[in-house]
Amino acid sequence: MLALVIVVYATEVSTAQYFPPRGEWATKSPSETGMDAALLDSAVAFALANEYSGPRDLRRAILKGFEREPYHEILGPTKKRGGPAGLVIKDGYIIASWGDVERVDMTFSVTKSYLSTIAGLAVDEGLIHSLDDPVAPYVWDGTFAGQHNSKITWRDLLEQSSDWTGELFGVKDWADRPPRDGGVDDWKLRELNEPGTVFEYNDVRVNVLAYALLQVWRKPLPQVLKEALMDPIGASSTWRWFGYDHSWTTVDGQKMQSVSGGGHSGGGVFINTLDHARFGLLFAREGNWDNEHLISESWVKEVQKPSSANAAYGLMWWLNNEPRALANVAKPIYYAAGFGGNFIVIDQEEDLIFVTRWLEPSQMAEMTKRIQAALTP
Repeated sequence: MLALVIVVYATEVSTAQYFPPRGEWATKSPSETGMDAALLDSAVAFALANEYSGPRDLRRAILKGFEREPYHEILGPTKKRGGPAGLVIKDGYIIASWGDVERVDMTFSVTKSYLSTIAGLAVDEGLIHSLDDPVAPYVWDGTFAGQHNSKITWRDLLEQSSDWTGELFGVKDWADRPPRDGGVDDWKLRELNEPGTVFEYNDVRVNVLAYALLQVWRKPLPQVLKEALMDPIGASSTWRWFGYDHSWTTVDGQKMQSVSGGGHSGGGVFINTLDHARFGLLFAREGNWDNEHLISESWVKEVQKPSSANAAYGLMWWLNNEPRALANVAKPIYYAAGFGGNFIVIDQEEDLIFVTRWLEPSQMAEMTKRIQAALTP
């Protein structure tokens, strides 16, 4: 008797995520990714109509924006900016684009989110054992000496609650964004806050973090970023990360520049919109890029935890919580933000990111709301 054998070939449906290869980025129509084209067009028109109101000569914008700071000056490179530009990425595909997305521009405090990532890589590599370790044993050259500074942990620096006190490359901590009240003597002689208890946005202390990470990595941080992340995610070769003209130090007998964490006095990351979007997509995919974990998933989750000193701030990423929540915007987003309306916004639940350049900062909530409105139910 012959046995009847029926062979069934199952068709496997691919659920692989799309990752743009170097030099290419596939596009889809909004409707192909489940978004409303008309509403998305409205968001793009809104971005173009709400350009940052400051001058395109960013040297002038910086000096004007921080004119109340005593002794403030330009210490690193600057660059005249372009016009509004941006991208919306859904499921890894470009579904909307405006302006010159290949133009390299300053990005100011978005740099802090790149710097935070360097710290995350150090944790992943075991160079930093715990974020709750004091920094002083890692950097024992006197930068963290003294009863106050010796208590500062890596987490305090990343959450901007360290109240580190001192001078770095000739810039005093108290001269950066001083209080509205009082004068130089009051600021110099202020009572120090216990590390980890009070949030204060301060670029000198961010630059101290960059200096400390340089001591841990023992090679220039732009090199770390390039080799560990930007090359693997297919970023262009056009981005740069600068420090100040005099922020040089010697590590293992080699002269290296300690980079700045923003453009407050010049410097920071200079980058195009497409490269920003690749960086954002890496975080939206929880540190995975084409089946390789470049950053640990645990770090991506860590940066989204509200800090004890400020529920709207994680590890140098902004969270959509009070006291800085974006009005009428769904909460599950986090974002990098920089002077002049530079933003990388991540909606991980929807596999959606968008990047804006030179959007009037006060219009950020409305821009986010418009893009989220284009998500069809």
